[in-house]
Amino acid sequence: MIIIRGLSVSYRKILVAIDASKTSFFAADYAIDLAQKYKAQLIILHVLHLRTLKQISSSFITAPTFVLEETQKLKTRAKKWTDKIEKKAKKRRLVSRKEIIEEATSIVGAITEFAEGKSVDLIVVGTRGKTGFSRLLLGSVAQGVVVYAHCPVLVVK
Repeated sequence: MIIIRGLSVSYRKILVAIDASKTSFFAADYAIDLAQKYKAQLIILHVLHLRTLKQISSSFITAPTFVLEETQKLKTRAKKWTDKIEKKAKKRRLVSRKEIIEEATSIVGAITEFAEGKSVDLIVVGTRGKTGFSRLLLGSVAQGVVVYAHCPVLVVK
C-alpha cells in the first residue's frame, strides 16, 4: 500500500526506517531500488527505543553501568544493521547516510519529526511479520508513520 498526498512523484530524499525485522530489510531493499531509480539520496534511520530500558532502571535499583552497557549493546546492533544497508547502497553507487536516534518516548514521533526536519520526500517502512487476521493490520509503528508523516509513506511487507 502506498498512500500519497499531492501529485509529486519525484523523490530527492528517501528515508528508510529499520529495525531488526525481516520486513524492515525488505523495505530497505525496496528503498535502495527506488533511490537508484529516482537518483535520490537514501537516508537509513534506526530509532533506539530506550524507554523500556529507562523504565527498568527506574523501577529497580539498577547499577548505572548496567543501563550504559545495555544502551551500548543496542547502539552496536543498530550500527551493524545500518552499516549492512549502507554497504548495499554503496554497491549501487547511491549517496546514502546513516542515522541512529536515541529516543525515550515515541518511535513514530522520532521517525516523522526526523523526516520532516530533513525534508524527506518519501518514507519507507516495513510492516510486522504476522499471519492470518493480524496480517490485515499494519504494525503500530508503520501505522503511526502513515498517520503522522508529512510526506508519502510506502509500507513494505
